[in-house]
Amino acid sequence: MTTRCLPALPDGGRKANVETRIRGVFVTQSEENSYRKEGHGSHTPAGTQTWSRFRGTGVHTLQKSLVLKKQAELDEVDKRLALRRQEFEENVEALAHRRSELEEKQQQTKEKVMKFEKFVAENEAKRRRMLKTCEATREQNALKRTEIEDLTKQLKQLRARKQVLKERMTKYKMYEDYLMKTLENFPGSYLDNGSESLVMPIIRRHEALSITYQELLQRLGRMEEQVEQGHRQLRSMKQEHSIRKLMASKEVSELQSELETLTEKNKQAEVNFLMEQSLSREKVKEDGRLLMAVNNLAEQCYLPAYGPLESMNVLTVMDMVKEFILDKADTERRVRRLMESGSATTSTTAATDKKGRGSLKSIGSKTQIKSSSKVSRKSETLS
Repeated sequence: MTTRCLPALPDGGRKANVETRIRGVFVTQSEENSYRKEGHGSHTPAGTQTWSRFRGTGVHTLQKSLVLKKQAELDEVDKRLALRRQEFEENVEALAHRRSELEEKQQQTKEKVMKFEKFVAENEAKRRRMLKTCEATREQNALKRTEIEDLTKQLKQLRARKQVLKERMTKYKMYEDYLMKTLENFPGSYLDNGSESLVMPIIRRHEALSITYQELLQRLGRMEEQVEQGHRQLRSMKQEHSIRKLMASKEVSELQSELETLTEKNKQAEVNFLMEQSLSREKVKEDGRLLMAVNNLAEQCYLPAYGPLESMNVLTVMDMVKEFILDKADTERRVRRLMESGSATTSTTAATDKKGRGSLKSIGSKTQIKSSSKVSRKSETLS
């Protein structure tokens, strides 16, 4: 940190004298007021001018002393700041050194951790391998134990068979002794000539019997395998049969439900058919009644121009009835005109009209009676 140097004041001896003169002076005015008084000093006396000059020099010396004091304090602060800066730089260097050491330690710890993890992984792999080998050895030991147990059983069986064979040997020892004694009693020429002829057929017979025995054993083994295969096939067939039985029962239940639904539908269809049949019967009855009424009207309103009634159809019959009714209506209109034309003829025409109406009423009643009788007959025949 740089410090500004103030300019040196001239007249050093004079300054000392002024300091000794104004040592006991107490400054109560500012420098500005003193300068103002000096500016207006043309009309002031000489004593006041000297006093203002002394006071100005005292103020300057006081300011200089204060500046020097502040300069000394500033130098002290600069020294302290430099010391602090040096300490800070030393601390920064120490921190950097410690940081580098910590980074090195951290790197070392990372390497140690990696080595330790690698060591742990290797130990885990070794442990797994050892567990596998231990499990394999346990299995081998179990197999060997089972083999040892089987071998001990076989050894016991062989020892028992050996004991049985020993007992048989001791039992048949007397026969051997007897045969040896008999051989000793036979002459030497007999043994040389007939030994092979007597022993070889027995040996061949024994070989043939042993071969047949082996063949029978093999055949028995094959038959046992066939029987076992037949049992397996029987079990599989039983399973298939049970599965098919379940499927068949399921299908039967489904078909039974379908049959029930179909029977219900058939019953409903029968009911509908009976209702339709009853409606059709009523319709047939109505049609028969209408046909009978039409036939009765045709008989009453017959016109020879249309031909015989048997060859006519319903439409021609209705046309004939229509024409007959129109003719009747035309005749009635003519009769009414004649009645209006003369009063004398009214009585006679009225009588004739009454007779005609009575005849028409009698004809209508007769046709109704005939149609009702025919309808009743047809209904009886249909029922």
